[in-house]
Amino acid sequence: MYNPTVARLTYRALLGRRRAAILFVLPALLILIAAAVRVLNGADDQVAVDVLGGFALATMVPLIGVIAGTGSIGPEIDDGSIVYLLSKPVKRSSIIFTKLIVAIAVTMAFSAVPTFIAGYVLNGNGQQIAVAYTVAALVASIAYSALFLLLGTVSRHAVVIGLVYALVWETLFGSLVAGARTLSVQQWALALAQRIAGEGTVTSDVGLPLAVGLLAGVSVVATWYAGQKLRTLKLAGEE
Repeated sequence: MYNPTVARLTYRALLGRRRAAILFVLPALLILIAAAVRVLNGADDQVAVDVLGGFALATMVPLIGVIAGTGSIGPEIDDGSIVYLLSKPVKRSSIIFTKLIVAIAVTMAFSAVPTFIAGYVLNGNGQQIAVAYTVAALVASIAYSALFLLLGTVSRHAVVIGLVYALVWETLFGSLVAGARTLSVQQWALALAQRIAGEGTVTSDVGLPLAVGLLAGVSVVATWYAGQKLRTLKLAGEE
């Protein structure tokens, strides 16, 4: 299912000079904020939760997911270069699976690692907060990558739709409308963080069993449907 050639081409596209610069901005900003907060405020568990939950998990992870998920296939479909891959003897499900693995790896590297570092800077992993939010970032990376890879497959406006979801639904509606939180990848990931962190430090509006089921279900269904949509793309002259 994993194709090294497809993976190499996808990594090259995602980590090109312009996209790599964008990917580094948010993690660097998170670590700078964490360092500044630690210097000004000292080690504080609640402040660590506020920074990691309010910026890292709510903003940084979904935005990096948008860049990695949509960028792993969207530009190739837009400029027609996907035809090169589709003309090769490679299963289209293998193309989707490989691109998903690459998107997940990039999202995890640029979100979970900085989250762990920022958590240690903020409070030295007191109450297991750094580890809890790192795990949340890891599992959220999988779901976001699958969702945004699907968007990149079905829409030419995937980046815009992804940004609307990440910034409007997850951040705005998720903080204001209680019912919207149940359909939030952020809240699903927080359910795992709640289990890991010290009692009462992290909260989620979704129970752990439901959160795990939704994370797995959304990831699997989004990946399957992206593969189905890719199969419907026809090459010139293909009947």
